[in-house]
Amino acid sequence: MAAVMPVPAASRVLMSGNEAVARAVWEAGVKVAAAYPGTPATEMLEVVSTYPDVYAEWSVNEKVSLEVAIGAAYAGSRAFCCMKHVGLNVASDALMTLTLTGVVGGLVIAVADDVGLSSSQNEQDSRYWGRFAHLPVFEPADSQEAYAMTLAAYELSEKFQVPVILRLTTRICHVKALVTVGERTPHTGAGFAKNPARFVMVPGNAGKRIPLMFQRDGELRAVAESSALNFVEAGGDRRIGFIVSGPAYMHVKEAFPDAPVLKLGFSHPAPFGMCREFAAGVERVVVVEEVEPLLETELKAQGLAVIGKDVLPLQGELSPAVLKPAIARLLGESVPESASTAAPAPIFPRPPTMCVACPHLGVYYTLSQVRNLNISGDIGCYTLGAGHPWNALDTCVSMGASMGVALGMDKGRGEADKDKRVVAVIGDSTFLHMGMQGLVDMVYNRGNVTVLLLDNRAVGMTGGQNNPGNGRDIHGGEAPRVDFVALVKALGVKEERVHKVDPYQLPVLFKTIRDEVKVPEVSVIITDQPCVLTQDYRRQPAYAVTEDKCTGCGNCIDVGCPAIHVTRRGKETKASGREVDLAFVRIESSVCTGCGLCLQPCAPKAIEPWVPASPLRLVKEGAPA
Repeated sequence: MAAVMPVPAASRVLMSGNEAVARAVWEAGVKVAAAYPGTPATEMLEVVSTYPDVYAEWSVNEKVSLEVAIGAAYAGSRAFCCMKHVGLNVASDALMTLTLTGVVGGLVIAVADDVGLSSSQNEQDSRYWGRFAHLPVFEPADSQEAYAMTLAAYELSEKFQVPVILRLTTRICHVKALVTVGERTPHTGAGFAKNPARFVMVPGNAGKRIPLMFQRDGELRAVAESSALNFVEAGGDRRIGFIVSGPAYMHVKEAFPDAPVLKLGFSHPAPFGMCREFAAGVERVVVVEEVEPLLETELKAQGLAVIGKDVLPLQGELSPAVLKPAIARLLGESVPESASTAAPAPIFPRPPTMCVACPHLGVYYTLSQVRNLNISGDIGCYTLGAGHPWNALDTCVSMGASMGVALGMDKGRGEADKDKRVVAVIGDSTFLHMGMQGLVDMVYNRGNVTVLLLDNRAVGMTGGQNNPGNGRDIHGGEAPRVDFVALVKALGVKEERVHKVDPYQLPVLFKTIRDEVKVPEVSVIITDQPCVLTQDYRRQPAYAVTEDKCTGCGNCIDVGCPAIHVTRRGKETKASGREVDLAFVRIESSVCTGCGLCLQPCAPKAIEPWVPASPLRLVKEGAPA
């Protein structure tokens, strides 16, 4: 990422929520920032890394990133850690003890919840961690609040020596708004002061810290009651009053501009006194929160007759289109019609797929050709192998789960699976994140699993970030590179069972997979070609289909490359009388990178190097010569 241009104090800048948080982190004098990439949180650390005077790193997983931030905060420096919602699950082991030790320098943990499931395997609500870990939670509603609340979180963190959770959602992370920014305020850490009774959490020490945690809860609730981050907006229509937090506040204001609203930016510990006073001034109270009824449940426990998920959905964003009919039904009014009653225009479906020439294409094409497999998948670009045309992924649970799930499939196989071979698929970054432990377990317990370790030298799904497997740090500078062959051998895989193959060489890949799944022990096949969107990829001259040679067999389509298009379909009657479908194709030469995957299954050799018809066509399509 390019360096951030200097922005004068009090300037108004168009920023996403992620950018606004990063700016505030820099202004707050943070010294150490760490994260593992994960949509929608990724850009926070990417932007932080461009500011001067901040040490920033991509950690191997979220737990390590939080532990790095904890160490800096113990040393008195301000620290920052960010992750997506499922990442906090990984970091929670450290989090649940951190709440007892507390911090010295301010520590803010930004957690981005993927409300609406734009790029995640679940839609969990990270506000639970505030309750579970007894930590304050701030919930911004737009980019300006994301900026301001980050600065406020550092002040609160240091005053109470407690980490603060900044809970964002996809809408806050990615939508841009004008933000008034300032300048950096230097913050110098005092250094680490040895105090084993506080920082060494053996049972005897931890037990003494628990009463302090509960005492802190009460103090923080008192602060929330008077915090400027929580405020009431009066309205003329007092039939319904809304208690709301996060981006849902914007939706409520758009849908019901004349309704009273209690807006909670400091949402945990909840200011019950403010809520009770607000409820007394309206006929009915609706709690609008994404996605779980946390505050609603707490207020009901306080004896307040509030309404929430009785009328609102338990998943997805609470947009005006969702709120208006729900509240209309609650009031006994006619449900408003949608703004647009016209039928949507038919659109050809475009499911997510891999990139043109992606090195994973050959892997999944090959897996789709090998029969009698159970394939355990993982989190990354290669999760798309579950889709058309490959249909070559059977499970996907969490980061690194392919390893343990595959071992469980092996050990728990029933009569119907006794002859099936088990394959685990995992990417390089995911393997370093949480897959190594699974491989150790697999070797130790003598599993019968073939592991496909797809090394594309990037954290591909989140934008091609660097990791320890590609030899570059967060700034693109040279860094030690993990040798995956040496690593898996060190984890116990026999040397003869470790193979490194080029995923663009389909015959070699097919033979290696076919041979290894027959071996009744752990084997690892490492594919080693870079992601096509990174600087490591080397584009080759493009290919085209020679129409006169194309028989319409459609074998090239099964590779799944998006550069291949069906131009027309037909049918052919075989000598046996059986009618077969034909698909005549063309290659979009302007995007073809010349990887050669489609050539290999093409029986009539109809795919040949592309020759531009004229210099004008070459310029227009931007294809290689």
